[in-house]
Amino acid sequence: MFDKEKHIHNKRIHAERLSLRIEQLAMIGKTDRNGVTRLPLTEEDDKAQQLVGEWMKQAGMKVRRDDFGNLIGRREGSDPDATAIMIGSHIDSVPNGGKFDGTVGVISGIEIVQAIHDANVSHKHPIEVIAFSDEEGARFSDGLFGSRGICGYLTDKELAVIDVEGISRKEAMEQFGLSTEKMANSVRNATDVRAYLEIHIEQGPYLQAMNQPVGLVTCIAGSYVLRITLRGEAGHAGTVPMPMRRDSMMGAAEAMVAIEKLCGHDAKLPTVGTVGTLEIFPGASNVIPSEVSFTLDIRDSDDERLHKLITDVEVVLADISLRRGLEYHIEQLLSESPVEPSHKLMEQLRSSADKHGMILPELISGAGHDAMIMASITEMAMLFVRCKDGISHNPKEWADAEDIAIGVSILCDTVLKLSNE
Repeated sequence: MFDKEKHIHNKRIHAERLSLRIEQLAMIGKTDRNGVTRLPLTEEDDKAQQLVGEWMKQAGMKVRRDDFGNLIGRREGSDPDATAIMIGSHIDSVPNGGKFDGTVGVISGIEIVQAIHDANVSHKHPIEVIAFSDEEGARFSDGLFGSRGICGYLTDKELAVIDVEGISRKEAMEQFGLSTEKMANSVRNATDVRAYLEIHIEQGPYLQAMNQPVGLVTCIAGSYVLRITLRGEAGHAGTVPMPMRRDSMMGAAEAMVAIEKLCGHDAKLPTVGTVGTLEIFPGASNVIPSEVSFTLDIRDSDDERLHKLITDVEVVLADISLRRGLEYHIEQLLSESPVEPSHKLMEQLRSSADKHGMILPELISGAGHDAMIMASITEMAMLFVRCKDGISHNPKEWADAEDIAIGVSILCDTVLKLSNE
C-alpha cells in the first residue's frame, strides 16, 4: 500500500508549505468573488514575482528576471559548464480564475530545490525554476509568451498587440522595466537547457474518476486561436425588414452554432472549440450591428484533424457570408501543433513512481502549456495532479496538498537523477 506520509517525509517535501504558499500567492490579485485576477505585466504580476522570488532565494537560488518578463531562480551545480535542468510553469491567471492553475508548477519547483538545499544534496547540473510570463494570454489574447520568447519564436507582431485599454504589449513591457531591444539576449537553446519538467493540475476529471493522485501526460493537444470578424451594414432596428438586413450579429450567431456542431460531431474525439470573447459594433440595442468579432479556440490531439477543422470553419464562414451579404476575415492569433513528451523522461517518471508503489495513469492534455513550447529546444515531460471535479479557470478550482506533494516527490526523484547524469 502506498504510504503518502512516509513518502513525503522521506523526500522532505512539505505538503503544508506547498499549501501555505499557494494560499499566500492567491492573496495577490484576489477578487471579491473569491477568484484570482493576476494579468501579466501589471502591478499584481510584479508583486507576485517579488513574493515568488523571495521563496526562490530561501531555497538557495539566485534570482533574475529575463527580458521577456520570466522570473528565473537558479541553483548552481558542481559543473559550471553543464546544461540546466529546468522546472516551471506560470503565475499569471485568467480573469477571476483559480489559485492552483500554473502556480502549483512554480511553487512545486521551488519546493524541490528547497528539499535539495535543506538536505545539502550535491548535483552536477544546475537546476532552474522558472515562472513564465503571460502563459494564459488573458490580457493580449495569445498566450505562451514567455516560453515562446525563450525558444526564439517571437516577432514584432506579438509586441504590437494591444489590450482592452489600448496599451500595446511593447508599452506594457517597458512600463514593467523590460527592454524589448534586449530580448534576443534571453533566448535559450539545447546548449544550456538539458530538460524541462512541469507539474500542473489536470484541469479535467479523469484522475478523480480513476481515484489516482497523479498522472503522466503522454500528449499535449494542439491549439489554434483565431479572431473571426464578420462585417455587414448598420441599420435602424425598427425600419429595416428582416430579409433585407446584412446583420453581422446573426451571421456570427449562425457561425458559432455551426462551429459547435463541427467540433462536437463525434463525442469519442478530443476535439473542442470555444468562443471566448465577443465584440459588437456599434453596440446599441436599436442598431443592427455592422461588425462582430469573436475569438475561437480550437484544440485537438491530432494535427491532421485540427487542420481539417480549420478548413471546415472557413467553408462555414464563406457560406454564411455569401447567403447573408457579409464579408468575413480570419486572423490567426496562435498556432501550436500537438506535442509528445520525451519517451526517455516519461520512463524516468514511471520509474520514480514505481519505486513508491505507484503506476501513473496516462493522460492527454487538452490544455496548452509552456511545456509544449519548451519541447522545441529540449526534452520535456509533464505530470498532472488530481483536480476536484475537473474544475479549472474558476474560483472553485481545487487540488489537495497531499496529492500535489506526491507529484512533487516523484518529480524530485527524476530531477535528482537528471541533475547527476
